Amino acid sequence: MGRTALVAGASGLVGGHLLHLLLADAEYERVITLARRQLDARHAKLDQRVLDLGALDAVTDPPHADDAFCCIGTTIKKAGSQDAFRQVDYDYALAFARAAQRAGARQLLLVTALGADPASRIFYSRVKGEIEHAVRQLPFQGIQIFRPSFLMGKRGEVRLAERIGVPVARVLAPLLVGPLRRYRPVYAADVARAMQQIAKDAPRGPNVFEYDGIIAAARS
Repeated sequence: MGRTALVAGASGLVGGHLLHLLLADAEYERVITLARRQLDARHAKLDQRVLDLGALDAVTDPPHADDAFCCIGTTIKKAGSQDAFRQVDYDYALAFARAAQRAGARQLLLVTALGADPASRIFYSRVKGEIEHAVRQLPFQGIQIFRPSFLMGKRGEVRLAERIGVPVARVLAPLLVGPLRRYRPVYAADVARAMQQIAKDAPRGPNVFEYDGIIAAARS
């Protein structure tokens, strides 16, 4: 019997690539997305659930899933404040993880960011570290954490920092060697492919994948 994927953040940069990969993957017979609005995607095995992610803790009977993919994320600028950013990247992500656990998912695959650390002085990195710590407390057989550095890919909106940063990142990437390799930019499509592959490998325990781990999984 095929597997069922539960996906949050499918409208985002990594989540969008991941959704297309899962829909094309014969090992998954059903892909359930949770979002505030309908996606443009249409597919026979796509099951879209429209709901407020902030209300997920009240959902006592979520649809069964084998693998839960959390690609939720925003920026402080887009969210409007630190509190609003934390609501998305921590509260919504944790609510999704809890719902996935209630849905019977054996593993959670979570996208955070390089530098995630609950003790960081940088607010963004601290929140990313806090959500990693929180999901590690949940009883999944496997927790796969993906920490990309600078994410590259075509977004729906134009970000000035990325318009400037992407060409610079491409030039600097070959210079980042040894311990600095983890700071190399990575394409969102590669992160998505790595998530798809790691989900099928299903390693137990908490595992963290940074640049080298992401690229190795994406190319396998």
